[in-house]
Amino acid sequence: MSLFAAFSICKVAKDAAGLAGNVFAFGLFVSPIPTFRRIMRNRSTEMFSGLPYIYSLLNCLICMWYGTPLVSPDNLLVTTVNSIGAVFQFVYILLFLMYAEKEKKVRMLGLLLAVLGIFAIILFISLQIVDVLMLRLFVGFLSCASLISMFASPLFIIRLVVQTKSIEFMPFYLSLSTFLMSTSFFLYGLLNDDAFIYVPNGIGTILGMIQLLLYLYYENKSGENSREPLIVSYA
Repeated sequence: MSLFAAFSICKVAKDAAGLAGNVFAFGLFVSPIPTFRRIMRNRSTEMFSGLPYIYSLLNCLICMWYGTPLVSPDNLLVTTVNSIGAVFQFVYILLFLMYAEKEKKVRMLGLLLAVLGIFAIILFISLQIVDVLMLRLFVGFLSCASLISMFASPLFIIRLVVQTKSIEFMPFYLSLSTFLMSTSFFLYGLLNDDAFIYVPNGIGTILGMIQLLLYLYYENKSGENSREPLIVSYA
């Protein structure tokens, strides 16, 4: 096999992994819809937390910026998935603000402005960096840290499942989508030789696998099917 043919196969495999990651990520982005149907039906956010959507918005914005050609070459599929994710999170936050109590609404609005401010600062600093390698390292480390913190958020749910021996707050399809998306982008990062992508998604793959194993283990021990989670995690 010629070097050119091997390169072509590698590129096709990388693009296929990236496209698969985009598809599986869409499953994560739409997973809160039942929660917001309930919020809109009851016209109240009840005990639901809006923090996951705030964190997810910041994560999507940073990773979207990292995937742009200005920061890292040949990572357009990272930009597309996070652009779509940012739109979904922004809509969820607006809906949460519409139905939240005054105290929650003020806090959420403050956090939303803080996220937009942080992203604006990141953009400003990035545009001041002339060296291409330094720019990629700066945004790459931020995106990597952001992704790892997002993938670490289900640790609370994992701990809850072990303590209660119930999968009530760990929906199967949410865990499956997390695992498949993380695995896809882990392969995408490996094929693109991008540690800022394959390291955090490798961690996400391991955590997603743990969630699936726990689900299978406690499935027969759980007294009821999964309900809408109070805390939702996004990649």
